[in-house]
Amino acid sequence: MTRVVEVPSSFDDRSFDQFAGAIGAWPPDARLLIDARGVQWVSPYGLVGLLSAAQALKDQACPLPLFTMPQNDDVNRYWARSGFYEHAEGLFELHGKVPKHAGGNTETLLAVSPIRAIDDVHKAVTDISTNAARIVVEQLGIKAQETMRFGMALSEACQNIVEHSGSIGWVAAQSYTWRRKLGRKVVVMAVSDSGIGFRRSLEALHARRIGDRWGDGAAIEAGLIQNVSRFRDPGRGQGLALIKRFVLQWDGKIAIRSGTARLSIVPKWDDDVPLAEHIPYFPGSQVQITIPAPEAA
Repeated sequence: MTRVVEVPSSFDDRSFDQFAGAIGAWPPDARLLIDARGVQWVSPYGLVGLLSAAQALKDQACPLPLFTMPQNDDVNRYWARSGFYEHAEGLFELHGKVPKHAGGNTETLLAVSPIRAIDDVHKAVTDISTNAARIVVEQLGIKAQETMRFGMALSEACQNIVEHSGSIGWVAAQSYTWRRKLGRKVVVMAVSDSGIGFRRSLEALHARRIGDRWGDGAAIEAGLIQNVSRFRDPGRGQGLALIKRFVLQWDGKIAIRSGTARLSIVPKWDDDVPLAEHIPYFPGSQVQITIPAPEAA
């Protein structure tokens, strides 16, 4: 038996719940066919989320999912340029023709990169650092001296995968114009893994303290708002705090999804809800950081 899971035509953090809901219970009770034929646009969050879904299936010894590529040639070429197919070949049974297009970083794109060990984190930081001047300075108009903190924010998000998830993760970033409400360029960074998630990572030390409220939402809140860690050592748990300070400084947004909850620090230019609970389950953790160009830029 094969179950079709349709990828939303505009696939980003907003439509991700639709995708997770179509998958249903984990592990799925049938082989999945991930149908991306109708996709017209995808964000970095959508790309790394797809890879995390396939990795989660692999981790649970599920049948290799089938994947049908976007029919829109421009979209399909972008997926190739982003490096998605390079990593998807070992996780999906691909159906369609992979465009002959060299992937890699550009002035607006940090191609999809796997995070398997600390060396991968260092590589991602090196990649983002070499492109940060173009992405942040040229695309957003932020001063060059701030590019180091931009790389540090990505580094901390990737480090969380290595230290907490217990599985492989993925990172990607891109700059584009946010036309829906903001009308300005943004840099969107997305990090996703298929690991144990915030609740299982933190529950041994913090579930009893929080009591009946404990769950996916309370666990993300503990990590993002209260800066707690799964380690007993004083001073741990500062990675998300660093990201949060960077995001707040630049009037940005951070959204973390784990399990059945999503918690966001929402700026005035966005209409997202701060906390969404009882959303369709998806394994691991997904983080999106959105940094807009300053209004004066």
